[in-house]
Amino acid sequence: MTNVTLYQPVGLEELQAIKASDWRAFPPHDIEQPIFRPVTNEAFAAQLARDWNAAHSTYRRGYVVQFAVSKTFLDAYENKVSGTPGHEEYWIPSEDLSLLNAAIQGQIAVAGTFAGHDAEYRKLNETHA
Repeated sequence: MTNVTLYQPVGLEELQAIKASDWRAFPPHDIEQPIFRPVTNEAFAAQLARDWNAAHSTYRRGYVVQFAVSKTFLDAYENKVSGTPGHEEYWIPSEDLSLLNAAIQGQIAVAGTFAGHDAEYRKLNETHA
């Protein structure tokens, strides 16, 4: 089976919920976010973590997590370019998040973090096996 590595920018609360799942699942999205949009490259996820999570959260921190999902699972969802070439994301309806969580191969890992919106991205490659 072929796996695809995806990245997701998250805030501290979401990271804590991922940790509480033993690094195996994303928490449910709130009703204001009807689509879960993991991205296909770390640089794009880092930009989102810096510009959104670190800049707009109470804790002024943004994280990038990475995870692998079977390509067979992803084939059912649309891959979209978000404005700029290379800014690709999958659009997965929030009601399918439990299906995505079941399709995750292994554990979710922290790839990097930002502290404050003007901070440098610190690559971590932190696994939790």
